[in-house]
Amino acid sequence: MLPFEQLDKQPTLIGLVLILNKHKPWIETSYHGVIIENMDTVMLDPPLVALDKDAPVPYAGEICAFKIHGLEAPFEAEVLNRTSGEGVLRARGPIDCEQQKEYTFIIQAYDCGASPSGANWKKSHKAVVHIQVDDVNEFSPVFREPLYRATVTEGKIYDSILQVEAWDQDCSPQYSQICNYEIVTQDTPFAIDRNGNIRNTERLSYDKQQNYKIMVTAYDCGQKRATESVSVHIDVKPVCKPGWQGWNKRVDYEPGTGSKQLFSKMHLETCDGPLSSVRAMVELQTSHIGKGCDRETYSEKSLQKLCGAASGSTDLLPAPSASTNWTASLLTDNGRDSDLIFRFDGRQAANIPEWVVPQNLTDQFTIATWMKHGPSPGLRAEKETLLCNSDKTEMNRHHYSLYVHNCRLVFLLRRDFIQLDSFRPAEFHWRLEQICDKEWHYYVINVEFPSVTLFVDGVTYEPYLVTDDWPIHPSEIDVQLTVGACWQGGEVTTPRFTQYFRGSLSGLTIRPGKIATQKVISCLQACKEGLDISSLESLGKGIKFHFNPAQSVLVMEADDLESINTAMTKVSYINSRQFPTPGLRKLHITTTVQCFGEDTCISIPDIRAMVMVLPPSEPRITIAGVERLVWPAAQLRAPFGVALFKDIHIISTVTKTDATLTRRPGVLELMHNLDYCDVLVIGEELDPERESLEIHHSSLLGKHLDATNSTSGISIYGVDSMAHYEQAIRQVRYRNWKPGGLSERRFRLSCSELNGRYTSNEFNFEVRDLHSSEAVEHVNHMAVQSQFMRPVHHPLVVHTVNSDHISGTPPAATVVIVMCIATLVVIVVLGIYRIHTTHQDGSKEDEEGRKDPEMDWDDSNLNITVNPMEIAEEVREEEPEEEEDEDEEEDELAGELSSAEYEDSDEEDEASIQKGRVRGKLEWDPSTLPY
Repeated sequence: MLPFEQLDKQPTLIGLVLILNKHKPWIETSYHGVIIENMDTVMLDPPLVALDKDAPVPYAGEICAFKIHGLEAPFEAEVLNRTSGEGVLRARGPIDCEQQKEYTFIIQAYDCGASPSGANWKKSHKAVVHIQVDDVNEFSPVFREPLYRATVTEGKIYDSILQVEAWDQDCSPQYSQICNYEIVTQDTPFAIDRNGNIRNTERLSYDKQQNYKIMVTAYDCGQKRATESVSVHIDVKPVCKPGWQGWNKRVDYEPGTGSKQLFSKMHLETCDGPLSSVRAMVELQTSHIGKGCDRETYSEKSLQKLCGAASGSTDLLPAPSASTNWTASLLTDNGRDSDLIFRFDGRQAANIPEWVVPQNLTDQFTIATWMKHGPSPGLRAEKETLLCNSDKTEMNRHHYSLYVHNCRLVFLLRRDFIQLDSFRPAEFHWRLEQICDKEWHYYVINVEFPSVTLFVDGVTYEPYLVTDDWPIHPSEIDVQLTVGACWQGGEVTTPRFTQYFRGSLSGLTIRPGKIATQKVISCLQACKEGLDISSLESLGKGIKFHFNPAQSVLVMEADDLESINTAMTKVSYINSRQFPTPGLRKLHITTTVQCFGEDTCISIPDIRAMVMVLPPSEPRITIAGVERLVWPAAQLRAPFGVALFKDIHIISTVTKTDATLTRRPGVLELMHNLDYCDVLVIGEELDPERESLEIHHSSLLGKHLDATNSTSGISIYGVDSMAHYEQAIRQVRYRNWKPGGLSERRFRLSCSELNGRYTSNEFNFEVRDLHSSEAVEHVNHMAVQSQFMRPVHHPLVVHTVNSDHISGTPPAATVVIVMCIATLVVIVVLGIYRIHTTHQDGSKEDEEGRKDPEMDWDDSNLNITVNPMEIAEEVREEEPEEEEDEDEEEDELAGELSSAEYEDSDEEDEASIQKGRVRGKLEWDPSTLPY
């Protein structure tokens, strides 16, 4: 019992006590204390001290007790000095940090009252005490697993093979956290970091050691070591080499086979690695083929016609010839599938003749070219001119030019002076990587003044810089258009070329009045070879794929091995050209495997393979037909003249090594396009005052053909079928309105496929005036007939382009030949008679020729020009009728003679003509031709 608890037993002293004990004790409002685990004394801040204003009055000014409120608090307070009021806080029992780290309770101080009995005691206000238990590092780290195991593949360096983990029971972060791990076993090729990740420090070898046993210990942050170390077993397994398996280094591609699978049995081995995605990129490398890939190698004019480009373009870099000799001095690279490429080494240039240069470009025109160019030597390179139109003499003004300067493409266009004297756009600049990457690119500049747009490989680029300039004042100075440099004809002592180009050009054209459309540009630069995916529907939804525009790069992504393996077996190579460029195409495959939570976990070696495009079977283009004809002068003078190649045939054959054909083993008729046919005059050129060689424009309608003619001949060009070329050539007509002095005219016909890569035989044809042949005929009938029509020595296959069989001369032909020779004298007599009647029917022939020029070949007057050897040749081609009775044939021939000699009506002439077609081949009927 406290002394003040006895006050109620002394009621007589109450009044006095109240006078002596006036004030309450005072303590701090809060205390913070720390007790070390398993200790009993609490260190308080501030110290536990109670004060009383009644001091130094005995009892009333003294502190008798501290009382703790809260029975759950395992603490008690003791007064050390009643006068000073000092006290101490102690634990009633052991304090365990692992059970409770903090305590909070209320404490009050009591004075001793006014007398020794403690009467009239007073208590202080309540103060809050917060006690924190300081941990003692009494526990050691303990590993969570008694044993750790892992397996690694030999030859690999791992960032982490496995992770060990230990823990500590101490309550504080200082002693409960694991701060370090250590490998106890000495001389091991492993290391461990502070997080417990074990890695190998060198590549392990299965042959050297197949497993490792190492001991690992742990330390908490108080540097207390684990009581027991843990054992770690690491097994080494033989290397599994991840990569693509089951692929061939070389794949042969036979032209004309369509799409060819490249990796039909290929699959990816990941050595059981847990993957989340696979990305494979297949790249077809064709930069060494032609102009960057296998493209059509027709002439520039033919390609533009094929792609639907507007007509009127001028080819500034044509193949050297008698009429296009300005490119003869340039260096060419003709070793690539007839793809005409001009190389400029900084010393060559060409002056374009004035008759070739477009005189008025107007406000709309197009300049297009293929270019391959690399960085120029020197820190500040000079201008390299592709195309330049400058003053020929006196001055050095550039009217328009296209040049490269410091890997920038610049187009200069100085317009002529008009009434409006002001600055106008003159220089257009583009800065592109393609200009100096040493690869082929197709450049098209579309000018719609004042706007200029550049297309590179079909992609549009606007100029990053446009500068203005004054227009050029008109003058009487001639201009010079040059390729590969710029002509400086004025302001220098000696006119010369400057600003030479270093690189390669091909197909440089300029077209006034029109701009190229996106469709035409895409067609002109399209690759004919690339990667493909066969059977897209079989890929499934788990695969994603993407092609670049040229289809030379294919990227595929999948989430699992099965999907990527299926997709790779569908990757194919395709070349749509009928006659592709033979040679190697390199394949490069890169693969990235991503694991869960990691960027890359499995390294897949790159694959380098190749596609070998085999040489195509070279076609043999054969032109055949009648090689010599005699025409009456009236027919040569007719308004439409005469058709020279009425029975011409063009056929192409190839020889197959695996002779499986039943008709003619090893020989196969081939249908393909042609790109030009030339009819050239042999000997003196045509005299425009008296003769012409022409083809009517209507004969080219509905075809991809065009034609040019001159006194040296006619050139029909354009990518089209042999059948259309046949039809067009048959409409080439020769006219001579003064044939009196004409003895003969000789022509040579030849055709080409792929710009001269494959050429036909040279078919020579001779036409004669009938009157100039009469004198020779009276001297020697046999010689005359031999000169009229020589036997055609070409294979018979050329006469039946679409026939189902190819046959030789039947045995019965020998008998027929003998019969024809026996009747030769009778036929010659008939011929002399018909020559006489020709002069009387001349006016009638002219009238019929004007009505229908295509029927000139049906005129009965031609029955006079009969060659018995030709009859023999034609009889060889007859099948069932060749075996008719000889007497019957003689009767029919006699009937023809009678009809021709004594009947003069139109009906009888027609009957004679029809009989001649069947037995004598005196006429060539267009209805018997295959077209």
